[in-house]
Amino acid sequence: DMGLTGLKALERPGFEIAAVFSHADDPKENCWFGSVPDWAKENNVPLFCPENVNTEAWLEKISSWAPEAIFSFYYRHLLSGAILAIPPGGAFNLHGSLLPYYRGRCPVNWVLVHGETQTGITLHRMVDKADAGDIVARQTVPIAFEDNARSLYGKLCRQAAVLLDEVLPLIKAGTAPRIPQDWQQGSYFGRRTPADGCIDWQWPALGIYNLIRAVTEPYPGAFTFTAGGDKITIWWAQPETGAGICGRAGQVQYEKGAVFVCAGEGRIRLLDVEINGKRLKNSAIVSLFKEREGELMS
Repeated sequence: DMGLTGLKALERPGFEIAAVFSHADDPKENCWFGSVPDWAKENNVPLFCPENVNTEAWLEKISSWAPEAIFSFYYRHLLSGAILAIPPGGAFNLHGSLLPYYRGRCPVNWVLVHGETQTGITLHRMVDKADAGDIVARQTVPIAFEDNARSLYGKLCRQAAVLLDEVLPLIKAGTAPRIPQDWQQGSYFGRRTPADGCIDWQWPALGIYNLIRAVTEPYPGAFTFTAGGDKITIWWAQPETGAGICGRAGQVQYEKGAVFVCAGEGRIRLLDVEINGKRLKNSAIVSLFKEREGELMS
């Protein structure tokens, strides 16, 4: 979707798009996002999906187009210094955080895991090191308490369109700002794996909620295990805090027609879960867990 946001932003003022480099759609991947290859075909733009764009052959091909600028809108691979040096107008990357904070992979997931109340979108010049070049423009995006990774991603796409509409004419004119990043103020985070979704019930309820909303659909989900070893994926839940509302961390509680799991501080109310391939919500959760009151999750 961010790729499509960038392409449409270039299209609006009529900039010529010489070629699009993307990734072939993978039938095994959960493609909840729009298809850049489909967009390129529909708009008669040359499309290439090489496994390695940084070869001598591709360097020569890209050089032959004499591009004024190169843009990376969530392209999944780093571009070589030789490619970045081709366009006289510069090479630019769109990143889903307020750089220099949350450089690296999965910024949308990480800001939610850490309970941030705002993030943003940054367009910066590309250099050999990832997310390290001078900042051209940034736009702040507020994070609502109920936001999850997908809803926040949608907010970032909408704000990216606004940012690009403002800054693309400046890039074309050669007057775009260049603001060096302050590394002393920054932070870097690596990629996440499905295993990172394992819940530690010793955490406070708010921290567990932040993990759940950071990795819920379309991501693999936060998960735990019953005393019998069954895996439970928690797709949505709500935190409750307050003195005297919970017992041991991981303990299941049934109260007033609702199911809770105690955390290190507070508890989590289960609203949407999956166990043994079966999706359960609200009353169905109560039916399954009412008899398991006192059981410990691990």
